[in-house]
Amino acid sequence: MAKNNKLSIGMSDKTSDIVLVAITAAVLLVVAYPLYYVVVASFSDPYEVYAGRTFLFPRGFTLDGYKAVFADNNIVSGFLNSVLYTTVGTIFSVVMLYITAYPMAQKDLPGRKFLSLFFVITMYFSGGLIPTYLVVKKTGLIGNMWSLFLPGGVAVGNMIIVRNYFQNSIPKELVEASQIDGCSKFRTFTDVVIPLSMPILAVMAVFSMVAYWNDWFTAMIYLGGKGQPLPLVLRSILIKSSASAAQVSMISGGYAELNKLTEMIKFCSMIVAAIPMLIAYPFVQKYFEKGFMSGAVKG
Repeated sequence: MAKNNKLSIGMSDKTSDIVLVAITAAVLLVVAYPLYYVVVASFSDPYEVYAGRTFLFPRGFTLDGYKAVFADNNIVSGFLNSVLYTTVGTIFSVVMLYITAYPMAQKDLPGRKFLSLFFVITMYFSGGLIPTYLVVKKTGLIGNMWSLFLPGGVAVGNMIIVRNYFQNSIPKELVEASQIDGCSKFRTFTDVVIPLSMPILAVMAVFSMVAYWNDWFTAMIYLGGKGQPLPLVLRSILIKSSASAAQVSMISGGYAELNKLTEMIKFCSMIVAAIPMLIAYPFVQKYFEKGFMSGAVKG
């Protein structure tokens, strides 16, 4: 009888595993297929894409879209600018998160409740685009790389996650023991807290990397035509190709071919902009679940 009960429980577990795997596979398909479709479309003839013949594999294979994208001389400089902005911005954002979240995690911090309320209010209310632009202009940051980082130096939502991680995942006894052994608060932070918080650091680094890599609007406002990042360069290429198509349609009737090229550039630009983040993500993916879930626990 006991064997039968164990067998039934085992079958139930196996069935639940099958159901979970099926659900996970379905979710993966829903999430991954749009990206796969864009990759396929970037190598396909746009007419085949419009006709719905590129469901799984490229049709009318062509590299014209990628040739048009990489023919622009600004691609390399835009890529290097994006790498620079993403690297500096990520380091700056993570440092700001840590030096903000760690004090907020200390329950004996004077004015902690007021500061917490102050930070939360900024999540829902802001001065808006024009006042922010005027502040950046008055501080002389227009055209400067730091205009991309300083106005939004602390992401409050991320700061709360990091604060909760410090409160719930770092043993208080370990911090107290280091201080008893003679460590200053700063050394405790650098030698104990930071090494123990690498999972949440990796999560915040990836969040910041993706945000800075994809950000074109801030650069368009504050940098103008100088030091354009890759997304802004790709946007300019797409606008130029769309304008050329419109002009040719009025002059020589060659709208069809240029419109075709414009559509290919759209798909190719998405892939060119996404590839660096797709390459970087697997290296820190293992930290995501541990870091994010620990930081999301309410403290």
